[in-house]
Amino acid sequence: MTAQPPREFASAILVDTCGRLLLQLRDDVPGILYPGFVGLFGGHREGDETFLECVCREVHEETSFRVAPDRFEHMGSYSGSDPGGRRVLGEFFITREIPVDALRITEGSLLIAQLDQLPELAPRLVPSALSAVRIFASGGSL
Repeated sequence: MTAQPPREFASAILVDTCGRLLLQLRDDVPGILYPGFVGLFGGHREGDETFLECVCREVHEETSFRVAPDRFEHMGSYSGSDPGGRRVLGEFFITREIPVDALRITEGSLLIAQLDQLPELAPRLVPSALSAVRIFASGGSL
């Protein structure tokens, strides 16, 4: 039996024009990982796209707002497993000055959080989002 290749993703912390974090409240439907939890906007890499190309595409698909690649700053990496035990690898980015009124969320719903709300949100974050928030909190700045 050959091991499955890892699932690869890219996601981003979006910061709005007021300094708040724009997070994704995941749908609570059967068949998706972590239903009802809070995550970042992003998703799985397709084909031979780079992680940066992936985060640009996914943020646009999920928010209907196009962010230029040069507006994303790389924050860190993720390595873990999904609930089925498959290895997951990802890259985290951050982008700022996102106008909330220009967003049209197409997957899940928008959750706007102040920085001081992150500790209470932590139990509701998917593992990768929790990792990104920890990276952000350890040295990221708005």
